[in-house]
Amino acid sequence: MLAPEVKALLEFMNSQPSVAIADLTPEMMRDRTMPLPENIEAVLKVVDTVIPLVAQDNEVGSSDPLPARIYYPQGYEEVDGGSPAILFFHGGGFVACDLDTHDGMCRTLCNASGSVVVSVDYRLAPEARFPAAPEDAYRALLWLHQEAGTLGVNSNAISVCGDSAGGNLAAVLCLLARDRKGPTIQKQILIYPVTSPGCDTESHHKFAEGYFLGREQMQWFWQHYLGDKATASTPYVDLLAADVSSLPPAVIVTAEYDPLCDEGKLYADRLKAAGSTVEYRCAAGQIHGFCSFADHIPQGREVLVGLFG
Repeated sequence: MLAPEVKALLEFMNSQPSVAIADLTPEMMRDRTMPLPENIEAVLKVVDTVIPLVAQDNEVGSSDPLPARIYYPQGYEEVDGGSPAILFFHGGGFVACDLDTHDGMCRTLCNASGSVVVSVDYRLAPEARFPAAPEDAYRALLWLHQEAGTLGVNSNAISVCGDSAGGNLAAVLCLLARDRKGPTIQKQILIYPVTSPGCDTESHHKFAEGYFLGREQMQWFWQHYLGDKATASTPYVDLLAADVSSLPPAVIVTAEYDPLCDEGKLYADRLKAAGSTVEYRCAAGQIHGFCSFADHIPQGREVLVGLFG
């Protein structure tokens, strides 16, 4: 059963004028992204910065500065060896959202985990299609590892986290770091992650429309992200077909009324079968994106805090 506050939110959302998927443009999608939270959680300090070009073993990364935002938790103190860090990637279907839309989530993660959180403003599709976003993610990991001492971070205690499409990027980053013998990732925290372009699971059909994220909308996101240059068989796209051996421990959260619920569970099962330590949780009565609706859905913050409690 839908949580009462979720039902009320959906009734409001579904009563608003909508645009047919066929007529929707990336600009329109960006204009209709979730409102910024009214009640933001205080952290010790927030620093906006840019990630410069870092030497790396690929040729598809951009040389442009990569914006990022660093959060230091309440009670943070510089300690020998540095504090743990979480590299965060926002959701938005690879097409929308930015540092501001997920500011509230990052603040909660920062204080709840006691970690320095680095949120990355990776390039968006369709202007920058796959593999731009994963390459930006890898570049951010190399930079964080390289600059750990300056940032007050322990280079041996870097985890990755993301919600929705950001969860896909966090998971793909673990594959890239393994395959390129890059920095060690301590843990991957995937919040209702996008894991496959198939969009054909039971939950995709059961919750195809009316639950904030729809099946056609998810297909629209994938088309803009991949275009015609990549397919589901391209490495680092379909996590349900990837080699998932030798990956970091994972925490995976799904939502009961989310089209992505089944693919998140399937990825958790694949990781377990490959020998990874996996903690899987499905939030009852919740919809996709519920952790971003902190002003309307209290369980969103409770789930984020519970990841570290």
